Amino acid sequence: MKSFDNVSIVLEGNSYFDGAVTSRTVHFGDGSKKSLGFMLPGEYEFGTAEAELMEITSGDLEVKLPGSDRWVHIKGGESFDVPAESKFQVKVSSITDYCCTYL
Repeated sequence: MKSFDNVSIVLEGNSYFDGAVTSRTVHFGDGSKKSLGFMLPGEYEFGTAEAELMEITSGDLEVKLPGSDRWVHIKGGESFDVPAESKFQVKVSSITDYCCTYL
């Protein structure tokens, strides 16, 4: 999907890791929400409250998902699922855009 229709966007952005990861929250009429953002090169660990679908729209990274000791390469056009109440790690090798859908 290249664009979203009929949404509201929270003006205040989210900033993590001293600004190396940022996002904006998007609310849809059906009550669902997503966040759109980017990550600069680096290594990060994130925690989740809800299950998430992480879609990488451009760039590339490696991800280590909960319960795994294996790093998986993900590039623009690919995605991965993260369970609720968990932590996952990423190694970002180039500026990476993402869309996170809260499930």
